[in-house]
Amino acid sequence: MAIKKGKNAMFTEINITPLTDIFLVLLIIMMVVAPTFQSVDNSITIPEINSGVAIEQKNATISVTQNGSMFLNDKKVNPDNLASELLALKPSLEKKEVVVKADEKVKSSEIMKIMNAAQEAEYKKLIVAGEPLNKKAQKVLEQQNEIIEQNQEQIEGGY
Repeated sequence: MAIKKGKNAMFTEINITPLTDIFLVLLIIMMVVAPTFQSVDNSITIPEINSGVAIEQKNATISVTQNGSMFLNDKKVNPDNLASELLALKPSLEKKEVVVKADEKVKSSEIMKIMNAAQEAEYKKLIVAGEPLNKKAQKVLEQQNEIIEQNQEQIEGGY
């Protein structure tokens, strides 16, 4: 069996150039077409999900709504009295930490006020919740506060 050399040699290698061309064309087609699959329908409201580590309710939770109202464990508080409210709540807490849940549009100066109040009340740990206070939770807090205020007015009015 003789090995042929030169012009009469047999071509035994696989030519992958056409295969590569086909894959590159398919890749380009997919890159062009893929963004159309990501179109968002504005009429669909995506449900909110809770993920990550759950925040225990064994600590002081301060919620700040979009309009700047502050709630300490679902009870409306005046930002000026926040330090004294935190100090009064401290003995009843299992964990001496403050959790801040704020709307995404709340200014950082409001969060700094909460930090200063927590430091003044000698809390050792402050946690800023990773998930912002959603609109549904804000509405619930506002409604609860309105009901409490109405009940207090009825009690003071003599009902």
